[in-house]
Amino acid sequence: MPTTTAAQGTKGGTVLDPEEREVLYALGCGLGDAEIAGTLALPEHVVAERLGRVLGKLGLRDRAAAIVHAFDCGLVVPGQGPRGPVPGTTDGRGTGTPAGPWLRVSLLGPLRTRLAGRPVDVGPVRQQAVLAALALSRGRSLSRRQLLQDVWGRDMPDGNVVPVYVYRLRKCLRLGERPDSVIRRDRYGYGLVRGVAEVDVLCLEDLAARSGAAERAGDLPEAVRLCARALALFRGEPLAGLPGPFAESERLRLGQRRVALAQRKADCQLRLGRHAEAIAGLSALAGEEPLNEPVAAMLMHALRHGGRRAEALAVFERAGRRLADDLGVAPGETLLRARRAVLRGDDAGPGRVRAGAA
Repeated sequence: MPTTTAAQGTKGGTVLDPEEREVLYALGCGLGDAEIAGTLALPEHVVAERLGRVLGKLGLRDRAAAIVHAFDCGLVVPGQGPRGPVPGTTDGRGTGTPAGPWLRVSLLGPLRTRLAGRPVDVGPVRQQAVLAALALSRGRSLSRRQLLQDVWGRDMPDGNVVPVYVYRLRKCLRLGERPDSVIRRDRYGYGLVRGVAEVDVLCLEDLAARSGAAERAGDLPEAVRLCARALALFRGEPLAGLPGPFAESERLRLGQRRVALAQRKADCQLRLGRHAEAIAGLSALAGEEPLNEPVAAMLMHALRHGGRRAEALAVFERAGRRLADDLGVAPGETLLRARRAVLRGDDAGPGRVRAGAA
């Protein structure tokens, strides 16, 4: 085994965090950015950002130097193979002994499942929906009836479909020779074994809570950074294509969480005087959420604070047309108040129009 310092990929006392070590390890194994993104279930721009941090912390000039460093410090061992598991999933020696989350379940987009860094086909969509419900149970056991309600709703089938699906999931997600090492069963029902899986939605919740704490503590740059990390976890519509009432409710909840995080990020950027960044983010969000009046109002305030009064009024006109055409309603008080503030040139803080807590 390498020394702790070597295993952590250090140089001159500099210590990489676990996320940076994952990227350095994958790079040392010969993976390109797209392969690293796929292995770690991350967007490519996040991989590039982490690689940049690695190069900066270690004082390395390019990717080739990083690969050499990964070997020199013992993080990657010759002969281990170019597709071995990343640190944090095993002990780094191919023993198959879990030393952290071995299973990665990504739900902030179409469901993706990776076992020891490799993609796994977890079967038909309802079987995927069963896994999604278990992954989001937060340690609670779900009864057979609860899973039937979550995945099938009122059209619950007869028979033993849930035990069959669980059996199949255990087979394809098997750790070593134990068929029950990923999904446990107790007197209350089924659940994932604690500590065996990393679920992106739970990572999102943690980042959202930390960003809120940073904002309340007055550390606005840290709040922006944590919001950006949380938003980067989204790969499209959450739980895309998964059937059932549970998946539908989670899609709605997570969509609202994404909007709230984007608003928090923009609000903190505006309070830091970073108007251009806030306007860019809010403009993209308003394009995705054309009927969301608080988002449009916040964009109007950001444009006004950036000295772009005409553009702010144009946002009001666009939002008003969409509301009339799609819903047959007039702009509400939130948008009307934002328009009055633009016309008067008020200096009301942008945070007053942020809706919902992330």
